[in-house]
Amino acid sequence: MTDRSFAKDIGDEAGSPAIALPRPQRHRLRTIVILALLGGTGYGAYATIHNKATATGAPPPSISATILGVKAAQAKTQNVPIYVTGLGTVQPFNSVTVKPRVSGQISDIVFTEGQLVHAGDELAHIDPRPFLSPLHQAEANLAKDQAQLNNTNADLQRITSLAQKGFATGQSLDTQKFQLAGLQATILADQAAIETARTQFDFATITSPISGIAGIRMIDAGNMITPSDPGLVVINQLEPISVVFTVPSEAIGHWAVGRPTSIVPVTARSPDNVRLLATGDLSLVDNHIDPTTATIKLKATFPNNDHVLKPGQFVNASIQSLLLSDVVTVPSSTVQQSTSGSYVYLVQPDMTLAQRPVTVARVAGDTTIIASGLSAGETVVTDGQYSLKPGLKVSILPNDAGPQKIADRTSAAQ
Repeated sequence: MTDRSFAKDIGDEAGSPAIALPRPQRHRLRTIVILALLGGTGYGAYATIHNKATATGAPPPSISATILGVKAAQAKTQNVPIYVTGLGTVQPFNSVTVKPRVSGQISDIVFTEGQLVHAGDELAHIDPRPFLSPLHQAEANLAKDQAQLNNTNADLQRITSLAQKGFATGQSLDTQKFQLAGLQATILADQAAIETARTQFDFATITSPISGIAGIRMIDAGNMITPSDPGLVVINQLEPISVVFTVPSEAIGHWAVGRPTSIVPVTARSPDNVRLLATGDLSLVDNHIDPTTATIKLKATFPNNDHVLKPGQFVNASIQSLLLSDVVTVPSSTVQQSTSGSYVYLVQPDMTLAQRPVTVARVAGDTTIIASGLSAGETVVTDGQYSLKPGLKVSILPNDAGPQKIADRTSAAQ
């Protein structure tokens, strides 16, 4: 067929006069028509084969089934301790601001900042000279009054002897006795004055009232100091040491106030809960609840031999408030939430998933206590639940395997 006759045929099929096309356009049009005819022939052959395969019940070729790998754990029965944690502040077991009892000029300071001092150790000295004069004067008065007492006592003995012989009246004898009694009272007053003066003199030496660590010195030698001043130094007892913390009152509602009747361990951790700082024992449950916050204060005592706990430090203090026995537990990552409540993905014996509603009794860290809906020994999915759905077939991965791996891919029957 020539190009012209081909163009004529096309024009006849359209019911219109033939249009003479340029040679390049005629070649393109011919190619399109040929490809269209070949495509129609191929589709017809495919439809015939497909219909025959369907009629004989043969499955489509190259269709594969996927089994999804998941991490899982078994629900189990166990005893679960319930812990309650509160933010606490470290406090020294004893704390004393050392102040002088007398006024004067500090002559020297004999302690070092940060030093461990014991009760009775000397810390500083105040110039003692102003306290010597009253002491010497009181001692002189005692000596003078003692001499008068001795003389009066001798006179009393003489008058008593004369009165026995009838040479002295009873009145003179009584008068001498009264003078002797008065001088004895004066002697007692003189002794008290000496004790007072000696005490003031002793107060010129400032000593530590407790054993502990000396802090930063608040005054230097050469300065005047009085009892009303801020003080010389603060001494804190660090061994043992205390932690006062608050917890919800409901958490220990079954406990009595006061000192606990048994040993209750307490752990102190850093505020970020990363480091365990110390372990001690509960020493006191406060005798009232704060009505504004519904919390109660607890006090714990720690040996603190390494001085890791320091006064004023914030810590997280934890105690075991309750022990739940023989309860069904699962890892906390197992339990999911929806608008209808809590649920878990249960791995059934045929390795398919089922969505099981559960009732959560309590969450204790990484462990969740199930009140109902699950029995011990049943297997539940612990990771990757967002990609799961009921009826999906799964295989259980080792705990150290990556999540959501394809565990098996099998081909269907050919």
